[in-house]
Amino acid sequence: MEHIRAKRVAVVGAGTSGLAACKHLLARGFRPVVFEAGDSVGGLWTRTLASTRLQSPAAAYRYSDFPWPDTADAFPRHDQVVDYLAAYARRFGVDECVTFRSTVVAAEYVGAGPEDAADRWERWAGNGEAFGDGTGVWRLTVRQHGVGGEAESTTQVHEFDFLILCIGRFSGVPNIPVTSPGPEAFRGRVLHSMELSSMADADAAALVKGKRVAVVGAGKTAFEIAAECSQANGAGLPCTMVCRNPQWLLHSPDVWGKVSIAYLYMNRFAELMVPRPGAGVASRLLATLLAPLAWAISAATGAYYRKAIPMREHGMEPGHGFARCVSSCLISMLPDGFYDRVKEGSVVFQRSRSSFSFCQDGLVLDKQRVVPADVVILATGFRGDQKLRNMFASPRVKDIIAGAPGTAAPLYRECVHPRVAQMAVVGYAEGLNNIYSTEMAAKWVARLLDGAFRLPGVRRMEESCAEWGRYYERRSGGGGVGQSAWRPCLGAVNLWYNDELCRDMGCEPRRKKGFLAEWFQPYGAVDYADIQ
Repeated sequence: MEHIRAKRVAVVGAGTSGLAACKHLLARGFRPVVFEAGDSVGGLWTRTLASTRLQSPAAAYRYSDFPWPDTADAFPRHDQVVDYLAAYARRFGVDECVTFRSTVVAAEYVGAGPEDAADRWERWAGNGEAFGDGTGVWRLTVRQHGVGGEAESTTQVHEFDFLILCIGRFSGVPNIPVTSPGPEAFRGRVLHSMELSSMADADAAALVKGKRVAVVGAGKTAFEIAAECSQANGAGLPCTMVCRNPQWLLHSPDVWGKVSIAYLYMNRFAELMVPRPGAGVASRLLATLLAPLAWAISAATGAYYRKAIPMREHGMEPGHGFARCVSSCLISMLPDGFYDRVKEGSVVFQRSRSSFSFCQDGLVLDKQRVVPADVVILATGFRGDQKLRNMFASPRVKDIIAGAPGTAAPLYRECVHPRVAQMAVVGYAEGLNNIYSTEMAAKWVARLLDGAFRLPGVRRMEESCAEWGRYYERRSGGGGVGQSAWRPCLGAVNLWYNDELCRDMGCEPRRKKGFLAEWFQPYGAVDYADIQ
């Protein structure tokens, strides 16, 4: 197997998924090269708002074999998360593989045959093996940035036998709503949350201080920005949140003060209530029989949070059930004391039934109401599909990897495209806990490269991709007008997804001791710590 481990492997991105991919490749004897556009490991966690914290408790958001230090907060600050990821990189030698300030601007597959050869494959890469027949390579154009603007950027071309993209979906290409009139009609400043998060904390605070700020969006980032603006300006200059589709933002991960929602949605019994993709007719039948119980759990959970959080009082009650937010990975945590700021008047909600546009003095909602503003911040998400598309030089690869506009083509095991050779994507599909889901994918990819298993035929993989795509269409829509038809979210089926990975790798899917623990205890990364 030494000739396999001598293969050249590139990892793009040194965030949570890139670090896991590199670590497990090192554990299998490979020596990957990691290209990171930033100055340090940590990905998005190095570019956040000052107040950003983990949405999950530290005990849940962790790598399987690397615990948090005792000094970490229960919900760690963003700087503590960066320190944790940097410590992980040092512990496993990942930092020695990273080339910083290196942006991959183009990836091109160079094979022995014509570009459309993949259309004639019966097995992935021609033979179902990670490196195919050894004749194809990925040619990466990499721009090396100078330090502090003192040195000019240089561009180099590298060739690798396998490419792993760990670029995520929540950075790079902002989702900018198309409006008419647009920002040019506004005399103030318009920026996306990505630009705000990239600022130094002092600069971001100075931007909003003493200004009328309008934040467009209804997700976690919008609430965090509004909270920071409210702290800066108080009720004298309240921050206005413009929302169309309110989401579930929780004050606590515990229901009724005692029961973690992980016991309701992250164990084997909970997944029996979901028609799991690829599980067959029996799974769909059982999910149908258990549908009343699933509805009751969702209704009771939603009722608790509606009572505990004054969302209805302020017109911010979501229009979809609680189970929908789990299956769409739209569950988030409120900033501390957020509704206290709403009550004191330092945050004001404005609901928009349809579109918004700009005018000289601010925003126009539903073509009639004006929201005065000096600064408009668009917390409207990212175009992860476009970011993935932009990686490739070939128009053909761009088309087949990105799928329909606003979505991305489902990947087999959420990692490989059946007709794109010698490449994997790790960390693109969301989970309720992203380290948990991406680390398992990283282990799967590392074992694929090491020859532990071969991929099935192209047709079988495409059938699996189609079934997962149909699941996403049914279960993982955005839950509101104007949102994408579906999103690759493992939230309600993460355990089933891990089972499939385990079976591929030849590992036992059931990881708990005892019947009750196996069926009713939540699963997490630690349950898979022995899989290396």
